[in-house]
Amino acid sequence: MSSSISFHLNGSMVRVDEAGDEPLLFVLRNRLDLKAAHFGCGLEQCGACVVSIDGQARYSCTLPVSALAGADVTTPEGLGGDPVGMALLEAFEAEQAGQCGYCISGILMRVHALLKAQCRPSREAVVAALDKHLCRCGAHGSILRAVERAAARLGGGA
Repeated sequence: MSSSISFHLNGSMVRVDEAGDEPLLFVLRNRLDLKAAHFGCGLEQCGACVVSIDGQARYSCTLPVSALAGADVTTPEGLGGDPVGMALLEAFEAEQAGQCGYCISGILMRVHALLKAQCRPSREAVVAALDKHLCRCGAHGSILRAVERAAARLGGGA
């Protein structure tokens, strides 16, 4: 039996017919055509699927869409409409923070939530926030520099 779930997605109200415990990631990618959040492990261990839900970085690969009624969901596609998101996007581009791009969307969402919660995160706080994100390209240094650049631009300095 399916029912309808409504939630805010990147600033707009959406309604989706949910079927049981279908993960949010599958709804985003397969029904709403939002492809930035990626499927990695499906076990909340790689971070490729992270999105923001009510301001918190959450794994979308295991989160049932049925749990989102009334929630505020932001995907990487929605970062451009937010000052913190824009600062991050510009800093990641300036620092060339990423190579293959598979993990970057989840990383961006994690540090977006961090910068929204802490305007002056220490480098250790940034490293701790990103600890569960797998990046095989070796872009860690440029990612940290990009987060610091974005925080400085926002007036927080990292």
